[in-house]
Amino acid sequence: MTARSRRRSRFLLRTATFSAAVLLAGCSGAEPAAVEHHGGDAERGDAAAATAAATALPSAHVHGVAVNPADGRVHLATHDGLFRYEDSGPVRVGPAIDLMGFTVAGPDHFYASGHPGPGVDLPDPVGLIESTDGGRTWQVLSRQGQSDFHALAASDAGVVGFDGAVRSSLDGTTWHVLDAPVDPHDLAASPDGAVLIGTSETGPVRSTDAGRTWSAIEEAPLLQLVDWAGGGTVAGVSPDGTVALSTDAGTTWSTRGQVPGAPQAVGADLQPDGTARILIVTEEGVHDSRNGGASFAPVPS
Repeated sequence: MTARSRRRSRFLLRTATFSAAVLLAGCSGAEPAAVEHHGGDAERGDAAAATAAATALPSAHVHGVAVNPADGRVHLATHDGLFRYEDSGPVRVGPAIDLMGFTVAGPDHFYASGHPGPGVDLPDPVGLIESTDGGRTWQVLSRQGQSDFHALAASDAGVVGFDGAVRSSLDGTTWHVLDAPVDPHDLAASPDGAVLIGTSETGPVRSTDAGRTWSAIEEAPLLQLVDWAGGGTVAGVSPDGTVALSTDAGTTWSTRGQVPGAPQAVGADLQPDGTARILIVTEEGVHDSRNGGASFAPVPS
């Protein structure tokens, strides 16, 4: 086999592995989740409780995980709405919206996208929605009835998202299309918004000028999900659950630990000592690392 053939074989294997992992995670985006809800709030609550009992998750599909700086609690954005982890387990916060995209912009300040559940007075898709009370209520900002952002990232420079095109907005209402070389499965933005990272089945790409130009990240692992922890620290996870960490804004990566199962969501932030805290959701539950991804414990522990 020639060197070119070996490179092509590795590429095809990486592509197949990535695509299979995305389908297993239930995040391919083909389903308009609102049509799958039936019955009232009580029935949805019973279904969520049954799912939680079986899988330790409040919903079969988890699309985002993050810590709210206002209370330090882990939050899950799911097919069945937003859940906050109390000491006793997950508790629903706010209406039953299928939150396909989710990102934390600050204390009690969230952006999201997706589809409304029955009885929720929002357009379908909801476009970009915002909560400033920890997810209890949501307001439509823009692109209602147009955009279902499956990837969202917030920074001091605004919001960037993917709804079939990569778009950026300074204020959440006026959008500009960015000429990205891939259709990203996930997006991460540096605190100042200058550096963007997008994942794809051909490998991650990076922009250092807020999305005007992009380049492949050489020698990077095949990342499925990424999140910016703070400073120059970025966390990522591959389709097989291998965790990677970058401390130079995504330029180089080191392999850390591993989580069991297909990854559905990743969230990261910096602890007071500068160590990255990494949260990864798989079908087996929420995995929490306080040492930069070297080891994980279940949430709640």
